[in-house]
Amino acid sequence: MARTAERFHEDPGLQPERTVLSWGRTMLALCTAAAVFLRWLPTHGPFVLTLFGLAACTAIGIYTTQRARYRRGSVGISNEHVAPDAASVVVTSTAVVALGVLGLITVVVF
Repeated sequence: MARTAERFHEDPGLQPERTVLSWGRTMLALCTAAAVFLRWLPTHGPFVLTLFGLAACTAIGIYTTQRARYRRGSVGISNEHVAPDAASVVVTSTAVVALGVLGLITVVVF
């Protein structure tokens, strides 16, 4: 089987594909949250744009790093050494916690 630019391992059902799907679901959830925050705009005022911006920027960040993340995972499986992507997990987790806290502040204060 010839190697393509996008697949560096023999089994298409291995971890990199599942990981990419998981990050894609996270990105979709953040886009949905951003849309919900825009619906809050008439009720809670312009502070909601901060929530929208944080959710949208996090989703865009996930989107722009997907290809590199997949490549690292595929090459790691081929080399039998996959390093965890802790930085992406920490950044995304921090953004989600910040969105939750800012969402509560928006609902309670504004």
